[in-house]
Amino acid sequence: MAPAAAVRDDRRRPKDRKQQIARASAEAFSELGYHAVSMEEIASRVGVTAASLYRHYSGKYDLFRAAVLGLGEQLVKSTAFADDDTDTAPEELWERIVAGLIQTSIRTRSSGSLYRWEARYLQPADQSVINDQVKQVNRRLQRPLVALRPGLDSRQRWVLSASVLSAIASISDHRGKLAANDMRRVLADMARALREADLPPKPVVDEPGQFRPSAGSAAGEYELILAAALQLFNEHGYRETGMDDIASAIDLPASSIYRFFSGKAAILTAIYRRAADRVSGDTSTILAAAPNARAAVGKLIDAYVWRSFAEPELAYVYFAERINVPVDDRCALQNMQRATVEAWVRQVVAARPEVPVVEARFAVRAAFGLVVDAGRLVGYESTPWARQVVERLLRALLLSERSSAYAHVNQAAGLQ
Repeated sequence: MAPAAAVRDDRRRPKDRKQQIARASAEAFSELGYHAVSMEEIASRVGVTAASLYRHYSGKYDLFRAAVLGLGEQLVKSTAFADDDTDTAPEELWERIVAGLIQTSIRTRSSGSLYRWEARYLQPADQSVINDQVKQVNRRLQRPLVALRPGLDSRQRWVLSASVLSAIASISDHRGKLAANDMRRVLADMARALREADLPPKPVVDEPGQFRPSAGSAAGEYELILAAALQLFNEHGYRETGMDDIASAIDLPASSIYRFFSGKAAILTAIYRRAADRVSGDTSTILAAAPNARAAVGKLIDAYVWRSFAEPELAYVYFAERINVPVDDRCALQNMQRATVEAWVRQVVAARPEVPVVEARFAVRAAFGLVVDAGRLVGYESTPWARQVVERLLRALLLSERSSAYAHVNQAAGLQ
């Protein structure tokens, strides 16, 4: 017979304790990042002791693995019906799959960014699992896409399905408010707009890529430090990079770095401010010269994509490491980003007056994240073709520029 104390403990313990722990850990890892979370942090969110977590998980990595793969599994489950559905019309099947993904994204909004930005800390075998989960969801999206847009090649289908996933997941990158039903409609509209994007086929021989700037010794130690840190943050992550690593990469003593920066956090802040300043400067220059709002949005897209492809490390680190920016600096940087977003939103609304401001804001936020996701998908090949692919995705998302070939198919099928 169990001791009375143990019986009382079992009665107090909720039956869904493991699920509570999984939810709390996913939110903690998403909010603070893998390295900043402790077992004590997760335990406090659940309202238990850290020791009690070990009844369910062997340690922090086990919790992290379960959180990331659990998010992937929810995406898989929400679209599982598509594997056996052979009767539903392609348009309806697409809408059902997208609705399932949107519902999952809304339900997991507070932790949804985890598999996008923190999954890099998974061990290789677990990384393979999450990759397979995402590929499975992409393939399900592509099933109706084959019928809806038969002229697409395999590469184009992958770009479109991955872009749709990026847009749906984008709500986890910000806290914009919208009623649940409106959010579902807005995300579904974004998914449909991306599905209809007019993508160029990849040429047999692409033109040379644009020049990617790199800091040389003539630029001085300050620029060398920033360039080395950015590269290391991109390759290994902020938490896995030390000041000695940065110094070694440019063959300087670590003490030299402290003549410019008080520490690693100050370097990250400088990188963020540089990225924000460049986008803000581009925005100001373009809006001063653009003849109308639609042209302004197009030029904003071109400039943003150009910068992202010229310095893909900066584009990725800007999204992936924001939780590591010191709190004292984060507010100012967030205000800078918010000002840029609002400048884009005003142009989108002016170009498309039928779009409410709040919905345009969701689309612009999605567009910024899409540049990183789509850029990685095409390998950041800094060629005219690769940049054009991403530019057209953003035009479809923000300006609803759709494929004329797809419109023709819709008209023939009586879908318009």
